[in-house]
Amino acid sequence: MPEFSWSDGSQVPASNVTERSWAATVSALPLGSHVRARVIGRQPFGVFLLFDGVPNAVGLAEITAMPHHMELPALGAAVAGEVIWHADHNRQVKVCLDGWRVHG
Repeated sequence: MPEFSWSDGSQVPASNVTERSWAATVSALPLGSHVRARVIGRQPFGVFLLFDGVPNAVGLAEITAMPHHMELPALGAAVAGEVIWHADHNRQVKVCLDGWRVHG
């Protein structure tokens, strides 16, 4: 598998679907909620996610939230984390993955 990759796109919701579903997405995935998702894309800036139970939502766990000693999860990996932001401009749910949060 290449270091950075993208799924075949067959399960990624179309942008117009994500746009129409945005209010429902924000309601279903409020800030601070714990979520489970699957990695659908690995890019130099982070990983894209599809959420369990919220099929029209796309998430992003940015590399800026990842500790230096960790690696990005693999394409297709099951992950969990906390919703930390709703990016209205591109309809993405920002997530800090479990294990990425720095405590202390």
